[in-house]
Amino acid sequence: MKNFAIIGTAGYIAPRHMDAIKRTENQLLVALDKTDSVGVIDSYFPNASFFTEFERFDRHIEKLKHEHNKPLDYVSICTPNYLHDAHIRFALRRNAHAICEKPLVINPWNLDALEKIQAESQGTIYTILQLRLHPTIIALKQKIEQEPDKIHDVDLTYITSRGKWYYASWKGQLDKSGGICTNIGIHFFDMLTWVFGDVASQKVHVNNHDTASGLLQLKKANVRWFLSINEQNLPKEIQEKEQRTYRAIHIDGEELEFSRGFTELHLHSYQKILADDGFGLNDARKAVEITYAIRNEQLSPLVGEYHPLAKNPQTKHPFGY
Repeated sequence: MKNFAIIGTAGYIAPRHMDAIKRTENQLLVALDKTDSVGVIDSYFPNASFFTEFERFDRHIEKLKHEHNKPLDYVSICTPNYLHDAHIRFALRRNAHAICEKPLVINPWNLDALEKIQAESQGTIYTILQLRLHPTIIALKQKIEQEPDKIHDVDLTYITSRGKWYYASWKGQLDKSGGICTNIGIHFFDMLTWVFGDVASQKVHVNNHDTASGLLQLKKANVRWFLSINEQNLPKEIQEKEQRTYRAIHIDGEELEFSRGFTELHLHSYQKILADDGFGLNDARKAVEITYAIRNEQLSPLVGEYHPLAKNPQTKHPFGY
C-alpha cells in the first residue's frame, strides 16, 4: 500500500484521482486546497488530513515521515496549469513521484528544468495522457502503423461551451492557463502526434480568447483543427438539441467514434504508473511544444487547407458585454 498526497482537492478532476488511488488499494494521507469545498473526500478517504494552507500541509507531511514513519510515495497534482511546475518540484523535493494532470507544464523550457531536477531526485514525474489508453485510439494507432506510406486527412472539431465564469477564473488568463489550446486541446494534440507522428509544419488561422484553428502537418496526416469554448460555433443541429458540447474526429472522411470508454482511463493510468510504466516528461513534450507554438505563431491567411469553421468563426466579449 502506497502513501499519497493530493494537491488541488476541490477541482473538477480530483475525484477521478481519489477514485484511482482507492481502487488501486492505496491510501490518501493528506490533501491540500486553498478552498474548503472538499466534502467529496468523504466518499473516498474520510480519514485523510486536509489543509487550506501549504505551510501546514508541508509541515504535516514532515511529521508523517519523521514521527510516524509514513513518507510520501506519490503526490497527485490537480491544480491550475500554471502551478503544476512548482507542485511537481515539491513532490521531487520530498523524493516522491509526481502524478500531474495535463498539461504537465505550459512552456517547453519548464520541461528541461524539471528533467534536471528529476535526475537529482528519487522521484519520477508522471502525467495523465488517458487518450493513449483508450481502446479505440490504440486500435487506430495499430491501423495507421500498418499503412506506413499513407498520408491521412484528419479533421478535429471540439467545441465545449463555457460561461462567463471562465474568464473570471485562472482558465481565462493566458499566462495561467496557456489559452484554450492548452486548456481543451492539449490531450488531442498529444493523441494525434502519438498516432500520426511528429510535426512537420503547422499554421494557425484563428487564435483569440474563445476560438482557435489551424493546420497541423504530421508525418502521416494533415490535420485541420478547430477548438472553441463559444457555443455560437456549435453546429446548428447541436444547438437545436440544446447540447453544449460537440466533439468529432474525421479520418479520410469517416468519423472516429470514441465517445465511450472514458470512465476507467484514470484508473488504468494509475495502474500503469504504479507498475513503473506511466507516461513521463518525454511523452508530454510534443503537445507542450505544439501549444506553445500556437500561442506564439503569426496568423496565416485562409489559403489552401484550413478547417471549414475557420472561415467565419463566431466570437464574443469575454464577459458578454
